Amino acid sequence: MSTEIPDGEAVILFDGVCNLCSGFVQFVLPRDTDEKYRFASLQSDVGQALLAEHDLPSDELESVVLIEDGESYVKSAAIIQIASGLGGVYRLLSPFRYLPRSVRDRVYDFVADHRYRWFGKKDRCMMPSGDVQSRFLD
Repeated sequence: MSTEIPDGEAVILFDGVCNLCSGFVQFVLPRDTDEKYRFASLQSDVGQALLAEHDLPSDELESVVLIEDGESYVKSAAIIQIASGLGGVYRLLSPFRYLPRSVRDRVYDFVADHRYRWFGKKDRCMMPSGDVQSRFLD
């Protein structure tokens, strides 16, 4: 794992103790065949630095965040942007960007508010292994 924040690379920040969020990362990894995305937990030093750099609150760990091309995407916008970046059938989520963000994020917030109860919580952040370890930032 690297502690250096990469310039010009897309980074997905996720709640490292959330089973749903870790599952999302496990979903993205094999589908990101171009290795476009790097990953860091919101709780990590790198995650906190990226949040601060993009003027995002560092104490609210309830959103997947995508940092890409100098822009930051949160909540439903992040999910839609990541799906579009994966290409293929996942691009079918792209039209949802035309729904009002307030509607999309209301659904996102509902799931986020219940994620620990529905999917559980880990004692500590997910530790990557094998070939994907180099794609995670510490």
